[in-house]
Amino acid sequence: MNSSPATERHGGDTAPVRLSVLIADDHPLFRMGLRYALAAQGFDVVAEAASGEEALVACARYRPDVALLDVKMPGLSGIDVCARLTAERPHPTVVLISTFREPAVVAAARAAGARGYLSKETDPADLARTLRGIVQAPWRDWMPPAEVPNLTPRERDVLSLLTRGYSNKEIARELGLSPDTVKDHLGRLFLKVGAQDRIGLLNRARELGLV
Repeated sequence: MNSSPATERHGGDTAPVRLSVLIADDHPLFRMGLRYALAAQGFDVVAEAASGEEALVACARYRPDVALLDVKMPGLSGIDVCARLTAERPHPTVVLISTFREPAVVAAARAAGARGYLSKETDPADLARTLRGIVQAPWRDWMPPAEVPNLTPRERDVLSLLTRGYSNKEIARELGLSPDTVKDHLGRLFLKVGAQDRIGLLNRARELGLV
């Protein structure tokens, strides 16, 4: 795996290093377009994958510098693959690419160890500069800023009582709701803030200034 910075000098001139890239996306035409775009910008696309499982196999075989993963793929998602790759040492720089940027998805990508999260509408030259920047300056935060989700008044009521240690049954009794309705509100809160459980929900809500 290439661990050198994203530029190198030749006779006093600075030239980009040809970083190796794996592209994982379940749409063949998108992979083809991305391959040509990155090759034109000086990257070596060493492998392609159409699913999360294929991406893991290709990363183990080709050891790319960068794994560029679509968020939604058959089987394992890009976030699932990211978490598995970053749990190993060494591992490629993982960048996710998608058509949407829901706060919960971006939060999950960050938690999985992604170094960047890019739009599929990014200009090829901007994409190349960003990928090189992520490799060259890994200490910088290349993830999108956290967006504060919009909560309904009832979701805010549920969250407020949750911070006070209320159980689902107690929240239901306090708000005049059924326990199942409270559970539905909590499920939407988990999705909106990118949490997996009540503790994670409270921590993320504090980080986002919701409580």
